[in-house]
Amino acid sequence: MKLNIAVLPGDGIGPEVTKQAKKVLEAVAHQFNHTFIFKEALVGAVAIDKTGEPFPQETMDLCLNTDAVLFGAIGDPKYDNDPSAKVRPEQGLLKMRKDLGLFTNIRPVKAFEQLLDKSPLKKEIIKGADLTIYRELTGGIYFGEKKISEDGKTASDLGEYSAYEIERIAHAAFKAAQVRRKKLTLVDKANVLESSRLWRKVVTEIAKEYKDVELHYLFVDNAAMQMILNPTQFDVILTDNLFGDIISDEASVIGGSIGLLASASVGEKHAVFEPIHGSYPQATGKGIANPIASILSAAMLLEHFDLHEEAAVIHKAVNKSLELKISTPDILPDSKITTSKVGDFIADYIHYPEDTNMNYHNIHIGQSTII
Repeated sequence: MKLNIAVLPGDGIGPEVTKQAKKVLEAVAHQFNHTFIFKEALVGAVAIDKTGEPFPQETMDLCLNTDAVLFGAIGDPKYDNDPSAKVRPEQGLLKMRKDLGLFTNIRPVKAFEQLLDKSPLKKEIIKGADLTIYRELTGGIYFGEKKISEDGKTASDLGEYSAYEIERIAHAAFKAAQVRRKKLTLVDKANVLESSRLWRKVVTEIAKEYKDVELHYLFVDNAAMQMILNPTQFDVILTDNLFGDIISDEASVIGGSIGLLASASVGEKHAVFEPIHGSYPQATGKGIANPIASILSAAMLLEHFDLHEEAAVIHKAVNKSLELKISTPDILPDSKITTSKVGDFIADYIHYPEDTNMNYHNIHIGQSTII
C-alpha cells in the first residue's frame, strides 16, 4: 500500500515523539513492503511565530491532499500565561478539526499488565480495564457562540448540538461496540442540560438499530467517579465534546501515564492521529518524553486503512518494550532510556521480530537494542 502522510509535529515535545512514530512507521513499511511518503508542515505556536496563523493555509492544503495526518502536540506557555492573546495555538487545533470535518475522536484506554503498579489506582481495580471513548469533536460548547460583556465582567459560551451531529458519531460508537464487548455507555448531564436530553433522545432511538448492543446511561459526574471506582465496567463510552475532553484525560490514570494514550480524530473523508498528551514544554529537548502514545497513534493510523497485521506488530513491539522496561522516566523514574531510544527499540523489534537475544545491559545504557 502507498500512503501519503502529512506530519504536523507542532510544539513542545511534539517533534520529538512524532519523530519516533515516523521511525516506527518506516520500519513497518520496510517489513511489509509498503510505501509511506511523509511531508511536514507547521501548526500551533511555531506556526504563529513564522506565519502569524496557528493553522496556515499551506498546512490546510497539505492535510486536504494526503491520506492521513500524523499530529504531535500544540501549546506554548507564552500564550497560556497571556489571557489577552488574540491568536492562540489551540485555535489551530480547533480549526483543523472543523475544516477537516473530524467529528469523531476515538481514544482507547487499556491497563497494561506490565504497568499495573504504575497507576495511582489499586491493581485489583484497573486489572483488565480495556475501553474506548468516542468523543464528539466539532460541536458543543467549544464551537458555540462566545460572548463577553463590554465591562468584561460577564461571559457566556453556547453549548449547542443538532440531532445530525449526534447521530453520526452515535452510529460509529455502536458499530465499535458490536465488534468489542457489545456494551455502550452514554455519558451526559440530561438531568440539567437540554442539549444532553437531546443526546439521550437521539441515542436511545438509534439503539433500536443495534439490538445486539446493551445501552447504558450515566450522568457525567457519576461517570467520572465510576471511571476510578470500577473502570472494567466500561466497553465503549459515547459522549459530547466537553465531557469527552475531561473523561478521557481522567482515564489516563488507568494506564499509569498520559504518555501511553493514543487517539484518532476521524471524519467522512479525513483522519488525524495524535497522542492525547499536551506539548509538555518542561520536557522539551530533554529526551524524557514518552513516545509510546504517538507510536500507538501510528498503529491506529494503520488500522484505519485495514492494515491490522501491521498494527498488531506495533502493539507487540510496544508490549515488549514495556516488558523489558525500555521506558522513559514518566513510567520508570530512574530510567536513563531516552525518547529516541524507546523509538529505536520498537523500530528494531519490528525489523527483527524473531530475534529474542536481548542484551539487557547495552539496552539500558543506551548503546544498542536488539543484537
